[in-house]
Amino acid sequence: MQKFIIEGGHALSGTVEIGGSKNAALPIIGACLLSAEKSVLTNVPDISDIYTLLEILQYLNVQSDFTNGTLTLDPSHMENKAIPHELVSKMRGSIILLAPILTRFGEVKLSFPGGCVLGKRPIDSHLHAFESLGAQTSTENDEIYIKCAALTGTDFTMSEMSVTATENAIMAACLASGTSQINLCAAEPHIQDLCYALNEAGAKIEGIGTHNLIIKGVHSLRGLRHAITSDYLEIGTYAIAAAVTGGHIIIKNTNKAHLESFWQKFEEVGIPVEHRENEVEIFPAQSLNAANIRTAVYPSFATDLHPQFSVLLTQAEGTSLVFETLFEGKMNYIFELEKMGAKVKLINNHKAKISGKSQLKGCPVASLDIRAGAAMVLAGLAASGVTEISNINYIDRGYNQLVEKLQSLGAHIQRTS
Repeated sequence: MQKFIIEGGHALSGTVEIGGSKNAALPIIGACLLSAEKSVLTNVPDISDIYTLLEILQYLNVQSDFTNGTLTLDPSHMENKAIPHELVSKMRGSIILLAPILTRFGEVKLSFPGGCVLGKRPIDSHLHAFESLGAQTSTENDEIYIKCAALTGTDFTMSEMSVTATENAIMAACLASGTSQINLCAAEPHIQDLCYALNEAGAKIEGIGTHNLIIKGVHSLRGLRHAITSDYLEIGTYAIAAAVTGGHIIIKNTNKAHLESFWQKFEEVGIPVEHRENEVEIFPAQSLNAANIRTAVYPSFATDLHPQFSVLLTQAEGTSLVFETLFEGKMNYIFELEKMGAKVKLINNHKAKISGKSQLKGCPVASLDIRAGAAMVLAGLAASGVTEISNINYIDRGYNQLVEKLQSLGAHIQRTS
C-alpha cells in the first residue's frame, strides 16, 4: 500500500496552478448523460474519483476518452443496466447518476453509494426532490429505485441544503415538463458551475448562485462544451500549506468570490494576502492569532476546509474553537493531530478545542478521508522530523498531482510503496 513520506520544516515558495474542481467535474460528467449527443469537457482533474465514475459509465456503454485534462463522452449508445455494487460503493458521488439515468430511461436502480465515511449521510433529500417532480421512489435491500415516465415541473422546497441532492434536482428539472421553482438549494461554486454548463447546453436556469432556482424545462439538451471551474478547496489547501510553513507562494487560477468566508478567517489569523485577477499571493506571517471557525452551507466557511484550517490553528497563539455543523464523523482527524503533539481536545462529534502554539512532530498517521488526509499532509509539512501518512488513496481521490505540485514549491514529500 502506498504512503506519503514528508520531511517537515521547509518553507514553501514559488507558484502553483490550481486544477479543475472535482466537485464540479463529477456532476457535470453526469449531466453529459442528459443528452445523447457527444460532450467535451476541459480542465477535468486527473484524480481517482474521475476514473471511478468513468468505469461506471463504461459499464453503461458510454464511450469516453480522457487525455491531458480533456474528457470526451459519447452517451449515444448508453444502456440502463444495474451497476455492480462494487463500483458504486467506491464513491458516494455516483449518486449524481440518478437524475441522468431516470430522465433518459424513465427508471433507475442504484445501490447505496460509498465514499468517505463522514457519519450519517441520508438519501432522503434526493428522494424528496424526485417525488416532488412526480417520480415514485422506494428503497429496499440497500438499493434505490426511482420510476417516472415523465417528470413534471413544480414549486418545491429541498428538505435540506444537500449539495448532491440539489444537483440531482437541477438535472431532473431541466428536462421536466413545465417550470420548477426549487427553494433552499445548496449554492456552492460547483453547483453554480453545473448550472452554467447546463445553460450552455440549452437549459433555462435562473437564480444561479442563490438558494432559490427557477428552471424552465426543455424538451432536450445539446451535448456539453464546458471548462470545469477551478477547485476552490485546492486553493484553500495550498494557501494553508504556505501559511503553516511560513512560506511565500502565488496561487494561480483563483476566484476570490468562491472563498470569501475562508479569506476573512485567513486574514483574521494574521496571514498577509494580496488578491489579483485570477491569482492570490500568500506572504509569511509575523505571528498567527487564534480564531474560531464554524462550518455551514455556502457561502459560510466550507466544511471541506476545516480539517486543513485546524492544522493552521495549531500554530496560532491562544485557544481556538472549531465547530463542524454538517457532518458528525468529520472530527476524527483530531486524534491523528494529537499523535503529532498538537494540543487538541475533541469536545463532542461536532466541536474541538485547539490550544496553540504546538510544536508538531513527525510520526506515522493515517488519512481518514480526503480532507483529513490533506490536513495530515499540511501537518507533516509544518512538523519537525519525518511524517508517514497511510491510506493515501483517499487523498488521491481529491487532489490532482499533489506530490508534484508540493515538490515544485520546495516541499520534501515522496510517494512510496
